[in-house]
Amino acid sequence: MPRIMFPQHKRGRAGIECFEGTILEHARRLGVQLPSECGGRGQCRRCVVRVEHGAEALSEKTSAERAAALAEGERLACQARVLRSADIRVFVKAAGPYAILATSESRPVALAPRTYRSGDSVILNTPHGEETLGRYRGGIFGLAVDVGTTTVVSALVDLESGATIATLADPNPQTAYGDDVISRIGYTRDHEGGLAELQAAVINSLNDALVEWERSNRQVSNQVYDVVVVGNPTMRDIFFGVDVSSLGVIPFQPKSTKAIMASAAALELRVNQAARVYGGPLIGGHAGADAVADVLASGIHTCSEPSMVVDIGTNGEVVVGNQDRMLAASCAAGGAYEGAAVGCGVGALQGAISNIAIRDGHLRYQTIGGKAPIGLCGSGLIDLLAELLRTGMMNRAGKLATPNRQFPIDGNAGLVLTQEDVNNLMVARAGMSLDQVALIARWGIAPTDLQHVFLAGAFGNYVSAENAARIGLLPDLPDRIVRLGNGALEGARLMLLSQDKKREAETVARKIQHVRPNEDSEFFDALVDRMCFQAWG
Repeated sequence: MPRIMFPQHKRGRAGIECFEGTILEHARRLGVQLPSECGGRGQCRRCVVRVEHGAEALSEKTSAERAAALAEGERLACQARVLRSADIRVFVKAAGPYAILATSESRPVALAPRTYRSGDSVILNTPHGEETLGRYRGGIFGLAVDVGTTTVVSALVDLESGATIATLADPNPQTAYGDDVISRIGYTRDHEGGLAELQAAVINSLNDALVEWERSNRQVSNQVYDVVVVGNPTMRDIFFGVDVSSLGVIPFQPKSTKAIMASAAALELRVNQAARVYGGPLIGGHAGADAVADVLASGIHTCSEPSMVVDIGTNGEVVVGNQDRMLAASCAAGGAYEGAAVGCGVGALQGAISNIAIRDGHLRYQTIGGKAPIGLCGSGLIDLLAELLRTGMMNRAGKLATPNRQFPIDGNAGLVLTQEDVNNLMVARAGMSLDQVALIARWGIAPTDLQHVFLAGAFGNYVSAENAARIGLLPDLPDRIVRLGNGALEGARLMLLSQDKKREAETVARKIQHVRPNEDSEFFDALVDRMCFQAWG
């Protein structure tokens, strides 16, 4: 039986029977993660693969492929179609392990999960009373899940002791359907069964992570009775199979901001089938349960002085406030600071340049894992922009003062920062900084009045706060920066361990006022003013 195989990937080694479709479509069905920030339209040129066997069974190169200047044997997975049955072997160029942030600052919490042991039974505490989920099997576990646009991270938690047993982390396989939430919303709208396909991709990824962990550890899946899921509105609702089309059109609102509940059996999640799966409450617009979880993890909702939580990712979120008042905004920052829309950019893969300095005219850098350089991830891009600005090789308007308006990074690896790359980074910087400035101003304070600036997520954990402030992505408050780590996962863990924290999250979500800076009459003028790289002032 002719098959198409992706031998680098555990899910793709056995392959899949050929059908008339693109290499990308075969990869999606297998759960093989191929970058495709344009959603398969041949525009981003990220899905480059090398066909090692069976090229004769594929369609001729398209105009998009001819324009991509591909090397011999290379194809764009979204353009190369399987026309005839044959054994096809595909090597994925962008493959490699991600350095995913799976740790966070743990906050103490009184242990009071909604699932607990009573005699020989496992009991679920519901609003309608106690429900028996089954016989006690030696343990009661829960799963806290942060479904990010780029990654899926989960914590396996012992609900009897409160201890985290393991943290599981993988790239979100939905990146094969588009880099950002708008692309994925569009896929669910334009493809019959698209919502179910995206839902299955993330559920299967989580199931696979559990299976992989159990291979070298103990079997616990059937003792997982409670699951808490957080994510931005698109990611949360796709996980539960909820229609997300309203998030792609004005006024960009989810169907409901309330917390959501489903059974593990209905979601086909590989845990105890009597388990309940709880989706955290949303704020509004594209500000979601992950932002609510960040607030829980930071504790700003319990403080008298105002602070700010910033989660910079493909879907950026900002919350400013204290125990009396909180404001939130979301920014479709795009994937620029996660390597998308930048020619030399990559995600946080092994070999990604993560730190850069220019000393005596020489560029020095470090890569993730000490591997040969393959591109720059977000922290490396921030460092490079700040260094170019500091050395005068780029002005505040973002114009490169280098030959051909390009800056060579590594000639052997073919890595070059172009003026177009800088422009894309500047747009993302403008939107993200404007949300922060707008919320701070609307709250009625100056940036220097903030007690703390909490940085959540992988970007906030690894970025140089000094360099981010130099280019104006963050306020210049070095002594007030607090790195939360994966705040969304920590917030989900708190909700898993405490019924009070679940109720607190729902109260917090209702209390936060969602602000849309782009509806302000002066928004676009303010956005244009921020199309630059300079510290706040």
